[in-house]
Amino acid sequence: MTRRFDPRRAGGAGYIVAALALVFLSGCAGISPPEPPVTAEPEQGRADSEPTSVASTSTTGPPETGPVSVPEAEPEADSKRVTPSTSAATTAVAPDASTIPTTTEAAAPPEPGDHPATAEPSGTREVLVLDALPHDPAAFTQGLVLHGGVFYESTGRYGASSVRIVDRETGEVLSSVILDDGFFGEGLEVVDGRVVQLTWKEQTAFIWDAATLEPLGTYTYSGEGWGLCAMEDRFVMSDGSSTLTFRDLDSFQVVGTVEVVSSGQPVDKLNELECVGELVYANVWFTDEIVVIAADSGKVVARVDASSLRGELSSIEGIDVLNGIAHDPDRRVFYLTGKLWPEIFEVRIDRAA
Repeated sequence: MTRRFDPRRAGGAGYIVAALALVFLSGCAGISPPEPPVTAEPEQGRADSEPTSVASTSTTGPPETGPVSVPEAEPEADSKRVTPSTSAATTAVAPDASTIPTTTEAAAPPEPGDHPATAEPSGTREVLVLDALPHDPAAFTQGLVLHGGVFYESTGRYGASSVRIVDRETGEVLSSVILDDGFFGEGLEVVDGRVVQLTWKEQTAFIWDAATLEPLGTYTYSGEGWGLCAMEDRFVMSDGSSTLTFRDLDSFQVVGTVEVVSSGQPVDKLNELECVGELVYANVWFTDEIVVIAADSGKVVARVDASSLRGELSSIEGIDVLNGIAHDPDRRVFYLTGKLWPEIFEVRIDRAA
């Protein structure tokens, strides 16, 4: 079921009553009432291969803050549209990533081994397709997570961005929420019963209840949001550059950064992320390559060539780039898809022959 929700519909009457009361009291005390908050209009932008287009089918800036509550609102029929709350709130200010020293402690790459969650030898790897699962071909996939036996997916494009829960076997969308037209959905992660969903240029991360997709609040951050994954003690976030930013799991405050390098050269355009143990699998935007990164050092310890997946698609009409990485630690497999792809592929990542 798809829902739309606009928190601006909630709390309107209460704000007017509170404002009239404040004017009356201020007149009595001889002081001027404060100006109401002004919300800046977000900048429009990226649709990857068509940066200026806005699809009809199917997110830098202000200081970072902790969670901001999203108020309840009246649903419109069976759907709702979501924007962050504009009501004033006292929140902790998170430091900007530029004020956090880059990680300099060198960590040795993982020892070679068969399980990708514990080790990854240097070199190129290829994907072995085990199964092809149905996927909504209208989904402009920006983030993919396997949790509790279902997929959580974030889709992008202005006017078509959403967060959704998808049946792994059938591809059926079990539940979804459409974002307000001014938000471009990006990467997401599921942690402690919460879904945290980035937006591209809007510097807002939505927090959803993982069971119901009810809004729980927002985080605010500086810069762009691209990919997101979580290790045991921190989030890992990409912004399209060669830098990965580490964030606190509760406050979303920046706790460190690391530059991703291969043979001493920075690897930029890091997009969708999947954390597997102490490794980060990162799709390189506009390529069919996934780099495997040692999180502590930023060194690329392996590369995955996923170009063969295009030949496995049932249709290539209208498809966009590879984007969407999910890992199943129990079965030791990955799920890979792309923007507007009609399938999600269950794969093993092996050494190239």
